[in-house]
Amino acid sequence: MQTNFTLAQLADPHFERSNEILRNCVHCGFCTATCPTYQTLGDERDSPRGRIYLIRDMLEADTAPAPAVVDHVDKCLSCLSCMTTCPSGVHYMHLVDHARAFIQEKHKRPLLDRAIRQMLGLILPHPRRMKLALTGAALARPFAGLFSGRLRAMLDLAPKSPPKSDILSPRIYPAEGERKHRVALLTGCAQQVLDGDINAATIRLLNRLGVEVVVAEGAGCCGALEHHMGREDPALIAVRANVVAWNRERHGDGLDAIIINASGCGTMVKDYGHMMRNHPALADSAEWVSSVARDITEFLSEIGLPADASAPDDLTIGYHSACSLRHGQKIIDPPKDLLKSAGFRVVEPAEAHLCCGSAGTYNIMQPDLANQLKQRKLDNFARTDADIIAAGNIGCMTQLGEAGGLSVVHTVELLDWATGGPKPDKLN
Repeated sequence: MQTNFTLAQLADPHFERSNEILRNCVHCGFCTATCPTYQTLGDERDSPRGRIYLIRDMLEADTAPAPAVVDHVDKCLSCLSCMTTCPSGVHYMHLVDHARAFIQEKHKRPLLDRAIRQMLGLILPHPRRMKLALTGAALARPFAGLFSGRLRAMLDLAPKSPPKSDILSPRIYPAEGERKHRVALLTGCAQQVLDGDINAATIRLLNRLGVEVVVAEGAGCCGALEHHMGREDPALIAVRANVVAWNRERHGDGLDAIIINASGCGTMVKDYGHMMRNHPALADSAEWVSSVARDITEFLSEIGLPADASAPDDLTIGYHSACSLRHGQKIIDPPKDLLKSAGFRVVEPAEAHLCCGSAGTYNIMQPDLANQLKQRKLDNFARTDADIIAAGNIGCMTQLGEAGGLSVVHTVELLDWATGGPKPDKLN
Protein backbone atom coordinates (compact mmCIF):
# COMPACT_ATOMS: atom_id res chain seq x y z
CA MET A 1 0.00 0.00 0.00
CA GLN A 2 1.30 3.45 -0.91
CA THR A 3 1.62 5.97 1.93
CA ASN A 4 2.33 9.70 1.99
CA PHE A 5 3.48 10.58 5.48
CA THR A 6 5.62 13.67 5.97
CA LEU A 7 9.17 13.48 7.24
CA ALA A 8 8.02 15.14 10.44
CA GLN A 9 5.40 12.43 10.96
CA LEU A 10 7.90 9.64 10.25
CA ALA A 11 10.18 11.06 12.93
CA ASP A 12 7.54 9.88 15.42
CA PRO A 13 8.19 6.17 16.16
CA HIS A 14 4.45 5.43 16.22
CA PHE A 15 3.93 6.86 12.74
CA GLU A 16 7.12 5.15 11.55
CA ARG A 17 5.79 1.78 12.72
CA SER A 18 2.35 2.37 11.21
CA ASN A 19 3.93 3.35 7.90
CA GLU A 20 5.90 0.09 7.88
CA ILE A 21 2.75 -1.93 8.60
CA LEU A 22 0.65 -0.12 5.98
CA ARG A 23 3.25 -0.67 3.28
CA ASN A 24 3.10 -4.43 3.87
CA CYS A 25 -0.61 -4.57 2.96
CA VAL A 26 -1.28 -5.72 -0.63
CA HIS A 27 -5.09 -5.33 -0.50
CA CYS A 28 -5.62 -9.05 -1.12
CA GLY A 29 -8.74 -9.30 1.06
CA PHE A 30 -7.97 -12.66 2.67
CA CYS A 31 -8.61 -10.95 6.00
CA THR A 32 -12.26 -10.29 5.16
CA ALA A 33 -13.02 -14.02 5.19
CA THR A 34 -12.18 -14.37 8.89
CA CYS A 35 -13.19 -10.97 10.27
CA PRO A 36 -16.16 -11.31 12.66
CA THR A 37 -17.48 -7.80 12.12
CA TYR A 38 -17.31 -8.07 8.33
CA GLN A 39 -18.97 -11.49 8.47
CA THR A 40 -21.74 -9.98 10.60
CA LEU A 41 -22.21 -6.55 8.96
CA GLY A 42 -20.99 -7.09 5.40
CA ASP A 43 -19.52 -3.58 5.25
CA GLU A 44 -16.04 -3.29 3.74
CA ARG A 45 -15.29 -0.47 6.17
CA ASP A 46 -15.84 -2.96 9.01
CA SER A 47 -13.23 -5.35 7.63
CA PRO A 48 -9.48 -5.18 8.34
CA ARG A 49 -8.76 -4.10 4.77
CA GLY A 50 -11.34 -1.35 4.95
CA ARG A 51 -10.13 -0.16 8.33
CA ILE A 52 -6.54 -0.12 7.07
CA TYR A 53 -7.56 2.37 4.35
CA LEU A 54 -9.48 4.48 6.87
CA ILE A 55 -6.59 4.45 9.35
CA ARG A 56 -4.05 5.38 6.67
CA ASP A 57 -6.12 8.36 5.55
CA MET A 58 -6.77 9.41 9.15
CA LEU A 59 -3.11 9.27 10.14
CA GLU A 60 -1.89 11.01 6.99
CA ALA A 61 -4.35 13.87 7.52
CA ASP A 62 -3.15 14.15 11.13
CA THR A 63 -6.31 16.00 12.16
CA ALA A 64 -9.43 15.11 14.11
CA PRO A 65 -11.05 12.12 12.37
CA ALA A 66 -14.65 12.12 11.16
CA PRO A 67 -17.13 10.43 13.53
CA ALA A 68 -17.82 7.74 10.91
CA VAL A 69 -14.15 6.76 10.87
CA VAL A 70 -14.10 6.54 14.65
CA ASP A 71 -17.22 4.36 14.55
CA HIS A 72 -15.65 1.84 12.16
CA VAL A 73 -12.42 1.65 14.18
CA ASP A 74 -14.43 1.29 17.40
CA LYS A 75 -16.25 -1.71 15.93
CA CYS A 76 -12.96 -3.63 15.60
CA LEU A 77 -12.73 -6.39 18.22
CA SER A 78 -8.93 -6.64 18.07
CA CYS A 79 -9.50 -10.39 17.81
CA LEU A 80 -6.46 -10.49 15.45
CA SER A 81 -7.98 -13.20 13.29
CA CYS A 82 -6.87 -11.10 10.33
CA MET A 83 -3.24 -11.49 11.40
CA THR A 84 -3.57 -15.27 11.33
CA THR A 85 -5.05 -15.11 7.84
CA CYS A 86 -2.84 -12.41 6.28
CA PRO A 87 -0.27 -13.85 3.84
CA SER A 88 1.75 -10.60 3.89
CA GLY A 89 2.42 -10.43 7.62
CA VAL A 90 0.56 -7.17 8.21
CA HIS A 91 0.84 -6.48 11.95
CA TYR A 92 -2.68 -5.14 12.30
CA MET A 93 -2.52 -5.13 16.12
CA HIS A 94 0.11 -2.41 16.31
CA LEU A 95 -1.70 -0.39 13.62
CA VAL A 96 -5.10 -0.39 15.32
CA ASP A 97 -3.43 0.31 18.69
CA HIS A 98 -1.88 3.45 17.18
CA ALA A 99 -5.22 4.40 15.60
CA ARG A 100 -7.01 4.16 18.94
CA ALA A 101 -4.41 6.27 20.71
CA PHE A 102 -4.61 8.81 17.86
CA ILE A 103 -8.42 8.95 18.16
CA GLN A 104 -8.17 9.36 21.92
CA GLU A 105 -5.87 12.36 21.40
CA LYS A 106 -7.58 14.05 18.45
CA HIS A 107 -11.29 13.21 18.67
CA LYS A 108 -13.79 14.51 21.23
CA ARG A 109 -16.33 11.80 21.91
CA PRO A 110 -19.92 12.47 23.02
CA LEU A 111 -20.27 13.12 26.74
CA LEU A 112 -21.85 9.77 27.66
CA ASP A 113 -19.22 7.86 25.67
CA ARG A 114 -16.42 9.76 27.44
CA ALA A 115 -18.04 9.19 30.83
CA ILE A 116 -18.39 5.43 30.34
CA ARG A 117 -14.81 5.06 29.14
CA GLN A 118 -13.55 7.11 32.06
CA MET A 119 -15.58 5.01 34.48
CA LEU A 120 -14.30 1.74 33.02
CA GLY A 121 -10.72 3.01 33.28
CA LEU A 122 -11.23 4.04 36.89
CA ILE A 123 -12.85 0.75 37.97
CA LEU A 124 -11.88 -2.32 35.92
CA PRO A 125 -8.08 -2.24 36.39
CA HIS A 126 -8.44 -1.86 40.17
CA PRO A 127 -9.68 -5.03 41.93
CA ARG A 128 -10.96 -3.41 45.11
CA ARG A 129 -12.87 -0.73 43.22
CA MET A 130 -14.25 -3.37 40.89
CA LYS A 131 -15.35 -5.56 43.76
CA LEU A 132 -17.27 -2.65 45.23
CA ALA A 133 -18.79 -1.77 41.85
CA LEU A 134 -19.90 -5.37 41.23
CA THR A 135 -21.53 -5.47 44.65
CA GLY A 136 -23.62 -2.49 43.62
CA ALA A 137 -24.30 -3.97 40.19
CA ALA A 138 -25.53 -7.23 41.74
CA LEU A 139 -28.06 -5.25 43.79
CA ALA A 140 -29.15 -3.31 40.68
CA ARG A 141 -29.31 -6.34 38.38
CA PRO A 142 -33.01 -7.10 39.03
CA PHE A 143 -33.77 -3.68 37.58
CA ALA A 144 -31.72 -4.18 34.42
CA GLY A 145 -34.88 -4.02 32.31
CA LEU A 146 -35.15 -0.32 33.11
CA PHE A 147 -31.87 0.36 31.29
CA SER A 148 -30.71 0.00 27.70
CA GLY A 149 -27.53 0.05 25.64
CA ARG A 150 -24.21 0.05 27.45
CA LEU A 151 -25.65 0.45 30.93
CA ARG A 152 -27.86 -2.59 30.35
CA ALA A 153 -24.87 -4.52 29.02
CA MET A 154 -22.86 -3.79 32.16
CA LEU A 155 -25.67 -5.04 34.40
CA ASP A 156 -26.25 -8.15 32.29
CA LEU A 157 -22.54 -9.06 32.54
CA ALA A 158 -22.36 -8.49 36.29
CA PRO A 159 -22.56 -11.55 38.59
CA LYS A 160 -25.97 -12.31 40.10
CA SER A 161 -24.56 -12.07 43.61
CA PRO A 162 -21.79 -9.90 45.10
CA PRO A 163 -18.29 -11.32 44.44
CA LYS A 164 -16.68 -13.24 47.31
CA SER A 165 -13.24 -13.82 45.80
CA ASP A 166 -10.19 -12.81 47.83
CA ILE A 167 -7.80 -10.33 46.27
CA LEU A 168 -4.35 -11.89 46.36
CA SER A 169 -1.64 -10.05 48.27
CA PRO A 170 2.09 -10.30 47.44
CA ARG A 171 3.45 -13.55 48.81
CA ILE A 172 5.25 -16.76 47.90
CA TYR A 173 3.47 -20.08 47.41
CA PRO A 174 6.16 -22.77 47.93
CA ALA A 175 6.51 -25.83 45.72
CA GLU A 176 5.53 -29.23 47.06
CA GLY A 177 8.66 -31.35 47.42
CA GLU A 178 11.73 -30.35 45.43
CA ARG A 179 11.52 -26.92 43.82
CA LYS A 180 12.01 -27.35 40.07
CA HIS A 181 10.96 -23.92 38.84
CA ARG A 182 10.19 -20.46 40.18
CA VAL A 183 7.59 -18.31 38.43
CA ALA A 184 5.66 -15.08 38.95
CA LEU A 185 1.89 -15.15 38.53
CA LEU A 186 0.01 -12.24 37.00
CA THR A 187 -3.04 -12.25 39.26
CA GLY A 188 -5.01 -9.95 36.98
CA CYS A 189 -7.52 -7.27 37.84
CA ALA A 190 -11.01 -8.20 36.66
CA GLN A 191 -10.34 -11.93 36.81
CA GLN A 192 -9.45 -12.23 40.47
CA VAL A 193 -12.66 -10.40 41.37
CA LEU A 194 -14.94 -12.23 38.93
CA ASP A 195 -13.47 -15.70 39.50
CA GLY A 196 -10.80 -16.22 42.13
CA ASP A 197 -10.97 -19.99 41.58
CA ILE A 198 -8.81 -19.61 38.47
CA ASN A 199 -5.81 -18.25 40.35
CA ALA A 200 -6.34 -20.74 43.17
CA ALA A 201 -6.36 -23.68 40.72
CA THR A 202 -3.28 -22.31 38.94
CA ILE A 203 -1.29 -22.01 42.16
CA ARG A 204 -2.34 -25.46 43.44
CA LEU A 205 -1.46 -27.15 40.17
CA LEU A 206 1.92 -25.45 39.80
CA ASN A 207 2.86 -26.11 43.43
CA ARG A 208 1.94 -29.78 42.95
CA LEU A 209 4.29 -29.90 39.95
CA GLY A 210 7.23 -28.54 41.95
CA VAL A 211 6.84 -24.91 40.91
CA GLU A 212 7.23 -22.08 43.40
CA VAL A 213 4.79 -19.28 42.64
CA VAL A 214 5.36 -15.67 43.65
CA VAL A 215 2.82 -12.86 43.55
CA ALA A 216 5.23 -9.95 43.13
CA GLU A 217 5.02 -6.76 45.15
CA GLY A 218 3.95 -3.89 42.89
CA ALA A 219 2.57 -5.99 40.02
CA GLY A 220 -1.04 -5.40 39.01
CA CYS A 221 -3.24 -4.91 35.96
CA CYS A 222 -1.45 -5.67 32.68
CA GLY A 223 -2.73 -2.41 31.14
CA ALA A 224 -4.72 -3.98 28.32
CA LEU A 225 -8.11 -2.55 29.28
CA GLU A 226 -6.82 1.03 29.10
CA HIS A 227 -4.58 0.31 26.11
CA HIS A 228 -7.45 -1.00 23.97
CA MET A 229 -9.46 2.16 24.68
CA GLY A 230 -6.53 4.26 23.41
CA ARG A 231 -5.74 5.54 26.91
CA GLU A 232 -1.98 5.15 26.60
CA ASP A 233 -0.79 7.09 29.65
CA PRO A 234 -2.55 4.93 32.29
CA ALA A 235 -1.76 1.81 30.27
CA LEU A 236 1.97 2.60 30.31
CA ILE A 237 1.87 3.29 34.04
CA ALA A 238 0.61 -0.27 34.54
CA VAL A 239 3.22 -1.66 32.13
CA ARG A 240 6.08 0.09 33.92
CA ALA A 241 4.90 -1.11 37.33
CA ASN A 242 4.82 -4.72 36.17
CA VAL A 243 8.18 -4.53 34.41
CA VAL A 244 9.81 -3.12 37.55
CA ALA A 245 8.12 -5.63 39.88
CA TRP A 246 9.01 -8.70 37.84
CA ASN A 247 12.57 -7.58 37.20
CA ARG A 248 13.00 -7.10 40.93
CA GLU A 249 12.13 -10.79 41.36
CA ARG A 250 14.35 -11.70 38.41
CA HIS A 251 17.36 -10.08 40.06
CA GLY A 252 16.40 -11.43 43.49
CA ASP A 253 15.64 -15.14 43.75
CA GLY A 254 15.22 -15.44 39.98
CA LEU A 255 12.29 -16.27 37.70
CA ASP A 256 11.97 -18.98 35.09
CA ALA A 257 8.72 -17.61 33.67
CA ILE A 258 5.89 -15.16 34.17
CA ILE A 259 2.65 -17.14 34.18
CA ILE A 260 -0.55 -15.64 32.80
CA ASN A 261 -3.91 -17.41 32.98
CA ALA A 262 -6.00 -14.77 31.18
CA SER A 263 -5.02 -14.90 27.54
CA GLY A 264 -6.03 -11.30 26.85
CA CYS A 265 -3.43 -10.25 29.41
CA GLY A 266 -0.92 -12.66 27.89
CA THR A 267 -1.10 -11.05 24.47
CA MET A 268 -0.53 -7.68 26.11
CA VAL A 269 2.42 -8.74 28.28
CA LYS A 270 4.12 -10.46 25.36
CA ASP A 271 4.03 -7.07 23.60
CA TYR A 272 5.68 -5.13 26.45
CA GLY A 273 9.02 -5.19 24.63
CA HIS A 274 7.48 -3.38 21.66
CA MET A 275 5.51 -0.96 23.80
CA MET A 276 8.57 0.08 25.81
CA ARG A 277 11.07 0.08 22.93
CA ASN A 278 11.42 3.87 23.05
CA HIS A 279 11.90 4.02 26.82
CA PRO A 280 15.68 3.45 27.28
CA ALA A 281 15.55 2.95 31.04
CA LEU A 282 13.15 0.00 30.79
CA ALA A 283 13.43 -1.24 27.20
CA ASP A 284 15.70 -4.21 27.96
CA SER A 285 13.77 -5.12 31.11
CA ALA A 286 10.47 -5.04 29.20
CA GLU A 287 11.91 -7.17 26.42
CA TRP A 288 12.96 -9.76 29.01
CA VAL A 289 9.42 -9.76 30.47
CA SER A 290 7.97 -10.45 27.03
CA SER A 291 10.50 -13.21 26.38
CA VAL A 292 9.62 -15.18 29.55
CA ALA A 293 5.84 -14.54 29.61
CA ARG A 294 3.93 -17.82 29.22
CA ASP A 295 0.27 -18.71 29.09
CA ILE A 296 -0.41 -21.30 31.79
CA THR A 297 -1.14 -23.99 29.18
CA GLU A 298 2.03 -23.05 27.29
CA PHE A 299 4.11 -23.50 30.45
CA LEU A 300 2.36 -26.75 31.42
CA SER A 301 3.07 -28.12 27.96
CA GLU A 302 6.76 -27.36 28.51
CA ILE A 303 7.07 -29.02 31.93
CA GLY A 304 4.43 -31.76 31.43
CA LEU A 305 1.56 -33.07 33.55
CA PRO A 306 2.01 -36.01 35.95
CA ALA A 307 1.82 -39.40 34.26
CA ASP A 308 -1.11 -40.38 36.48
CA ALA A 309 -3.28 -37.39 35.52
CA SER A 310 -6.79 -38.73 35.05
CA ALA A 311 -10.16 -37.11 34.44
CA PRO A 312 -12.35 -37.87 37.49
CA ASP A 313 -15.55 -37.90 35.43
CA ASP A 314 -16.39 -39.01 31.91
CA LEU A 315 -16.83 -35.56 30.43
CA THR A 316 -16.73 -34.18 26.92
CA ILE A 317 -15.12 -30.76 26.94
CA GLY A 318 -16.16 -28.19 24.36
CA TYR A 319 -12.98 -26.17 23.97
CA HIS A 320 -13.40 -22.46 23.26
CA SER A 321 -10.29 -21.10 21.54
CA ALA A 322 -9.99 -17.53 22.85
CA CYS A 323 -8.89 -15.12 20.13
CA SER A 324 -6.11 -13.67 22.27
CA LEU A 325 -4.69 -17.17 22.67
CA ARG A 326 -5.37 -18.48 19.17
CA HIS A 327 -4.55 -15.39 17.11
CA GLY A 328 -2.70 -13.13 19.54
CA GLN A 329 -0.28 -15.75 20.88
CA LYS A 330 -0.62 -18.49 18.24
CA ILE A 331 -1.37 -21.09 20.93
CA ILE A 332 -3.91 -23.49 19.46
CA ASP A 333 -3.13 -27.12 20.28
CA PRO A 334 -1.48 -27.08 23.76
CA PRO A 335 -4.70 -26.51 25.77
CA LYS A 336 -6.53 -29.26 23.88
CA ASP A 337 -3.58 -31.64 24.10
CA LEU A 338 -3.30 -31.09 27.87
CA LEU A 339 -7.00 -31.80 28.39
CA LYS A 340 -6.74 -34.96 26.28
CA SER A 341 -3.65 -36.14 28.15
CA ALA A 342 -5.60 -35.65 31.39
CA GLY A 343 -8.29 -38.03 30.12
CA PHE A 344 -10.96 -35.64 28.89
CA ARG A 345 -12.61 -35.97 25.50
CA VAL A 346 -12.28 -32.68 23.63
CA VAL A 347 -14.47 -31.29 20.85
CA GLU A 348 -14.44 -27.92 19.10
CA PRO A 349 -17.37 -26.02 17.63
CA ALA A 350 -17.59 -24.93 14.02
CA GLU A 351 -16.03 -21.52 13.32
CA ALA A 352 -13.64 -21.95 16.22
CA HIS A 353 -11.57 -19.10 14.83
CA LEU A 354 -14.35 -16.51 15.20
CA CYS A 355 -14.58 -14.25 18.25
CA CYS A 356 -17.29 -14.72 20.89
CA GLY A 357 -17.75 -10.95 21.19
CA SER A 358 -16.07 -10.42 24.55
CA ALA A 359 -12.86 -8.64 23.52
CA GLY A 360 -12.04 -6.75 26.71
CA THR A 361 -14.65 -4.00 27.09
CA TYR A 362 -16.16 -4.61 23.64
CA ASN A 363 -19.23 -6.38 25.02
CA ILE A 364 -19.94 -3.21 27.01
CA MET A 365 -19.06 -0.65 24.35
CA GLN A 366 -20.63 -2.54 21.40
CA PRO A 367 -23.33 -4.67 23.06
CA ASP A 368 -25.46 -5.35 19.97
CA LEU A 369 -22.59 -6.72 17.89
CA ALA A 370 -21.17 -8.57 20.88
CA ASN A 371 -24.49 -10.30 21.52
CA GLN A 372 -24.77 -11.38 17.89
CA LEU A 373 -21.31 -12.93 18.03
CA LYS A 374 -22.07 -14.57 21.37
CA GLN A 375 -25.21 -16.19 20.02
CA ARG A 376 -23.36 -17.41 16.94
CA LYS A 377 -20.74 -19.00 19.18
CA LEU A 378 -23.33 -20.59 21.48
CA ASP A 379 -25.29 -21.96 18.52
CA ASN A 380 -22.13 -23.64 17.27
CA PHE A 381 -21.47 -25.14 20.71
CA ALA A 382 -25.06 -26.42 20.84
CA ARG A 383 -24.33 -28.51 17.74
CA THR A 384 -21.57 -30.40 19.59
CA ASP A 385 -22.05 -33.03 22.29
CA ALA A 386 -20.07 -31.04 24.86
CA ASP A 387 -20.97 -31.41 28.53
CA ILE A 388 -19.14 -28.23 29.55
CA ILE A 389 -17.13 -25.45 27.90
CA ALA A 390 -13.47 -24.81 28.74
CA ALA A 391 -11.74 -21.53 27.92
CA GLY A 392 -8.51 -19.75 28.79
CA ASN A 393 -9.75 -16.18 29.15
CA ILE A 394 -12.01 -14.67 31.81
CA GLY A 395 -13.59 -12.29 29.30
CA CYS A 396 -14.78 -15.18 27.14
CA MET A 397 -15.98 -17.08 30.20
CA THR A 398 -18.06 -14.10 31.35
CA GLN A 399 -19.39 -13.50 27.85
CA LEU A 400 -20.52 -17.09 27.24
CA GLY A 401 -21.70 -17.44 30.84
CA GLU A 402 -24.88 -19.35 31.53
CA ALA A 403 -26.73 -18.33 28.38
CA GLY A 404 -25.86 -21.53 26.54
CA GLY A 405 -26.98 -23.89 29.28
CA LEU A 406 -23.42 -25.23 29.68
CA SER A 407 -21.09 -24.48 32.57
CA VAL A 408 -17.99 -22.56 31.50
CA VAL A 409 -14.74 -23.30 33.34
CA HIS A 410 -11.13 -22.36 32.89
CA THR A 411 -8.88 -25.00 31.33
CA VAL A 412 -6.54 -24.87 34.33
CA GLU A 413 -9.41 -25.72 36.71
CA LEU A 414 -9.98 -28.99 34.85
CA LEU A 415 -6.26 -29.79 34.80
CA ASP A 416 -6.02 -29.08 38.53
CA TRP A 417 -9.00 -31.38 39.14
CA ALA A 418 -7.46 -34.16 37.04
CA THR A 419 -4.21 -34.01 39.01
CA GLY A 420 -5.61 -34.13 42.53
CA GLY A 421 -7.31 -30.78 43.03
CA PRO A 422 -10.96 -30.19 43.94
CA LYS A 423 -13.82 -30.41 41.50
CA PRO A 424 -14.53 -26.92 40.10
CA ASP A 425 -17.39 -25.30 41.99
CA LYS A 426 -19.03 -24.41 38.68
CA LEU A 427 -19.65 -28.11 38.05
CA ASN A 428 -21.32 -28.77 41.39
